[in-house]
Amino acid sequence: MAKITLAEAVKLKSILSKKIHELEEEMMRVAFVQIESGSPLPKQPRSLEHVEKEIDSIRADLRHLDKLMYQANIENTISFNNENLAIVEAIELATQLRAKARKLKEFASFEKEEHMYFGEGMNMVRVAMYDPEDYRQRADETERLANRLSNLINAKNYAVGLDFDGSKYF
Repeated sequence: MAKITLAEAVKLKSILSKKIHELEEEMMRVAFVQIESGSPLPKQPRSLEHVEKEIDSIRADLRHLDKLMYQANIENTISFNNENLAIVEAIELATQLRAKARKLKEFASFEKEEHMYFGEGMNMVRVAMYDPEDYRQRADETERLANRLSNLINAKNYAVGLDFDGSKYF
């Protein structure tokens, strides 16, 4: 059986979803014709049933591809920070690291002290209970970790092969 990489499978999944959407639109085009009353029905290149069968075939391929991808994402691991993570766990960790970096950057953007004026001579100061520079550095390091992990995930996606023949789509 032909093989594709996990990276190709990710792309193929997108291609199949788009193809299904296009075929659903074609169903609407071939399901109806406008003709003058009493005129013969025009010959269409494809019937509604033909398009439905093509969609069913692609959906079956998509389900099979999904199953293979889920299995590969669970069975294959990535070594990161002295830990072996299943690809699915590594993907989630990369997502979490990016979210953490965004939040750290948000706190890094605040001033250590900010004078706030409320009128009538009331002068207030908002004081950060943390060091914004420390948060900036932590944000940078967390983002570097997320990028490094994403690179490892991408490399693994190109190294893992799936038993799937994508030749009718690629």
